Amino acid sequence: MNPVYILSICVLFFLYVWVLYNVPVLAVGVKHLRRTSLKKKKPESNPEKLPTFSIVVPVKDEERVVDRLLKALFKLDYPAEKREIIIVEDGSLDETPKICRKYTKRHPRCIKFIRQSISNGKPSALNCALKHARGEIVAVFDADNVPEPNVLLRAAEYFEDSSVAAVQGTPCAINANENMLTKFVSYEEAVRFQAYFQGKDVLGLFVPLTGSCQFIRRTVLEEVGGWDVGSLSEDMEMSARLTQMGHTVRYASDIRSWQENPANLTQFVKQRTRWFRGCMEVALRYGKLLKNFDRKSIDAEVTLVGPYMLAPCLMGYLMALYTFLVPVEYDPVFAIITQVTTLFTTATLVLVGVALIYVTKPRKMANLLWLPFIYAYWSLQTFIAAYALVQIVLKRPRRWVKTKKTGAIINHDVRG
Repeated sequence: MNPVYILSICVLFFLYVWVLYNVPVLAVGVKHLRRTSLKKKKPESNPEKLPTFSIVVPVKDEERVVDRLLKALFKLDYPAEKREIIIVEDGSLDETPKICRKYTKRHPRCIKFIRQSISNGKPSALNCALKHARGEIVAVFDADNVPEPNVLLRAAEYFEDSSVAAVQGTPCAINANENMLTKFVSYEEAVRFQAYFQGKDVLGLFVPLTGSCQFIRRTVLEEVGGWDVGSLSEDMEMSARLTQMGHTVRYASDIRSWQENPANLTQFVKQRTRWFRGCMEVALRYGKLLKNFDRKSIDAEVTLVGPYMLAPCLMGYLMALYTFLVPVEYDPVFAIITQVTTLFTTATLVLVGVALIYVTKPRKMANLLWLPFIYAYWSLQTFIAAYALVQIVLKRPRRWVKTKKTGAIINHDVRG
């Protein structure tokens, strides 16, 4: 028998196991999403017992968005004496430093402005901020974010549980209706967070941090040594390290911050290539998580190998295209693979469709019409994941590629 054929069957078998594992997690998240009330009660808190926060904002060439973020941070519903803002400017060539200094002069007691003349990437900027942080909780927001006023109050509620080391909030698309690409990304993010991450949180599994709208205890950050400056995906690496050390990360659907999605294909491909490659490298580095052999560690490794699983998906698409264009002899094994692929794809799309109905306010049955386009969008991501894998195999140099922001605010109707 053809060895390539056998290898293809084996690869697809592992892909099916991976999908079969994740479908129930998504189903649990969708079930929880349906039961969640659209009206969140106002967080109750005793001002005297509230923790202190250090809000870290790493910026580089963000003149179009940083003013908007700083205005939002000063509108937060949280005692001023219990929060500080630390801006780390990482070698900007535009008006970003000037804008930040303007706020520093207005609020010298509230803002610490640190400028690094040499750009070393976001992880380095975060570590620089950590040295100056005094808050019990370190909150991280990217420059394009617009957090809702209650984010710190809601985050404080989660940290009342002393076992919680970190909390990941919910990013919402501020430019969802800018074009079809931003719409796809906004729906993908809404389903990924509100359904998939929610399912993980409900089941007590691995919840990854995603780089912004995240909150981590400062003592824990100091314990683990801060962020890894050599990682392309410092958030995922931090998540794996926290899990390895036995810390708990929670997902919070009620902590929301609006942010900008890539509005053109070039920026999207660059962003996802960095994400996928970074995640793949973390998966290789933290394969030792399986030694713990508990459900959270196993789920962490299953999550980390996700981008690797997208490459076999590409092979499946190419096989389907081949059979469509070239007549092939009947093969029972190939027929079974085709049937299983159809079954898994249909089940996943059904779950995603249900989630799409509930992630908008008000609920919209019309969102189901986006499913064929989302399927095509998934196909595009398989090519990007395969490209990231090729970069790893060929040992291409790592490069931190910054996603450019425009400051667009386009009718954000996705609930996040």
